[in-house]
Amino acid sequence: MNVITITLKDNIAILTLDRAEKHNAMGNDLWRELPLALHEIAQNPEIRCLVINANGRHFSAGLDLDEANINPDGGESNQSTATKNQSLYRRIRYLQAGITELSKVAIPTIAAVHGACIGGGVDLIAACDIRLATTDATFSIREAKIAIVADLGSLQRLPSIIPKGVLFELALSGRDFTASEALQWGLVNRTTSPEDLLPTALELAGEIATNSPLATRGTKEILNSIYRRHEERDLEWVALWNTAFLQSDDLREAFQAFRERRRPQFRGC
Repeated sequence: MNVITITLKDNIAILTLDRAEKHNAMGNDLWRELPLALHEIAQNPEIRCLVINANGRHFSAGLDLDEANINPDGGESNQSTATKNQSLYRRIRYLQAGITELSKVAIPTIAAVHGACIGGGVDLIAACDIRLATTDATFSIREAKIAIVADLGSLQRLPSIIPKGVLFELALSGRDFTASEALQWGLVNRTTSPEDLLPTALELAGEIATNSPLATRGTKEILNSIYRRHEERDLEWVALWNTAFLQSDDLREAFQAFRERRRPQFRGC
């Protein structure tokens, strides 16, 4: 694999995002490799817990806009609007599927976050059962700042994790927030020093792994049936919303501003 590595430690799998040179931006390789890696882990009956971490300075810079295939100026000019929308819908559902595979992993999952965790990175950790972070980590549900409704799972999964008013603030403003805030709101279970992050995650994973595998899987299944009851319906809804409204002048302005390294000027159309 190009951007993911898997290592085993006793009964624990460590899935590492390994695109450090791009700050683990989530590009085409990630979306192809993540389901394959999760399937490989699921096929190993010896693995009882999964830890997800990242190499490099940051956990993830979020969706790689250069490879996202959502550019409003993309596509064949002679295609009908319906054909373009159908292609966009399929693309959104494809990206959603990678994160959904993580949310469906039968064994407990722990995200170990350091540096920046932005946009799609938050989608990824929201699909995990437990989240740890370094004290200097930062987070952002960034999509509103680039004229996108977050559509890979944050808006569907975070309501069962953090308070309603907090989620509205973060999702509507797109602002950065600290590990201290994330801990206060319950997004992360605990914070550690950078050097203690992986050892702490592995210690917790080891404690979980010593319990009955049937009991831990059953407990996770029951809890997910409560917390994620309408998850698939809501993912479908946001995919349809973005299919209808994503290809906007505001998105075009966001891409242009991104290229020119300036603040976008949105007009709401």
